[in-house]
Amino acid sequence: MRFTSKFIYPYLLILLWSIFYIPKTSAQEGPSPKLIVGVVIDQMRADYLYRYQNRYGEDGFKRLLREGFNFKNTNVNYIPSETAPGHASIYTGTTPSYHGIIGNSWYDRETKAVIGNVSDDQEYIVGSVVENPYGASPKKLLTSTITDELKQASNFKSKVISVSIKDRGAILPGGKAADAAYWHDWESSPGYFVSSSFYMKNIPDWVTKFNSEEKSDAYLNETWNTLYPIETYNASAPDNNAFEPSLSGKTSPTFPYDFKTMRAEARTKGTEFQLLWVSPKGNTLLTEFAITALQEEKLGKDEITDFLSISYSVPDVIGHTFGPQSVEMEDIYLRLDQDIATLLNALDTNVGKDNYTLFLTSDHGAIQNVSFLKENKLDAAIARTIGDARELEAFLDTKYGDGSWVSTVNGNNLYLNRTTIDEKN
Repeated sequence: MRFTSKFIYPYLLILLWSIFYIPKTSAQEGPSPKLIVGVVIDQMRADYLYRYQNRYGEDGFKRLLREGFNFKNTNVNYIPSETAPGHASIYTGTTPSYHGIIGNSWYDRETKAVIGNVSDDQEYIVGSVVENPYGASPKKLLTSTITDELKQASNFKSKVISVSIKDRGAILPGGKAADAAYWHDWESSPGYFVSSSFYMKNIPDWVTKFNSEEKSDAYLNETWNTLYPIETYNASAPDNNAFEPSLSGKTSPTFPYDFKTMRAEARTKGTEFQLLWVSPKGNTLLTEFAITALQEEKLGKDEITDFLSISYSVPDVIGHTFGPQSVEMEDIYLRLDQDIATLLNALDTNVGKDNYTLFLTSDHGAIQNVSFLKENKLDAAIARTIGDARELEAFLDTKYGDGSWVSTVNGNNLYLNRTTIDEKN
């Protein structure tokens, strides 16, 4: 069985949609591809492929649709559909109840604390300018990933590199056997790419060199304006509206975004370099880093199949901030289309058109902004979360007697105190 058939099939049923670019000569029986490239676009809805299609170029999303295979009848068969469970499900081929990544965070009954999906206080961040006490690793992942399986199948001769803006977008696809997972550390360094001591003791020289170019800093001195005249963005709601928030340093949710001015205020809050997460340059930065990894790690340069995982996080942050109806979202995808074209061109040049297989998919989608729907006379409302659970505690006290009934509320999850339940029978 060919490598692509063996390892790609298991996780098709749990994806929103997937595009596989398999060159015609590679699709026939023959040598395994020299490189597999997995691209996840965080929070990309399937309709974005077509919603903005008339203004995509020929060498990005359109090329994938034109030359690849589009799997449409697919489903997410688990809850919650968040970044961490999504990435873990894509790369393990199974669901949270098996792979263990049941949310972006969850309550650990043993430690009685809310924990992150890749948080690990036994490891430390490698490559950060300022010492970072918050380590990260894939240790909470309970099953192997396709990247782990590739390493085993090649007797650990395959090279696996995973990159993202988010730590979880890099670590979970990379799995436990990856050679490296890198992400954008906005908190404790000036927008550098870092890794974990789980993978290495020191970052490679090429990563140090890339970081020394201070690309994050340079991109935050630019202004984001729409790629085309703003009046032509007919697939989106008006730029200035009441249901989109204003970013720090701005008085309205409108273009242009002068990041050089905005970063000054963000600096006082310690969030200066996080602004790249709401900038199209965040996607560009990641693309440049991925291409540098491709070249410096010499991926796809021999007959042993390598794997490059890339997760674009900016669309998710834009979606949570402005919503699917925003001009910001439309412009992000028009510019991301150019980044995808740049990536494909680099793969053609460095690996060869017929020597790699690429898939593009999403970890989850998003619903429309509630205020936007209501303004357009569609039924919509917000289901309020439990909050601090005081009303529930009071109800249970009245019904069963005083006790500590709720351990915690985390996101949409309510954790009852099992000890109290047992004591009260």
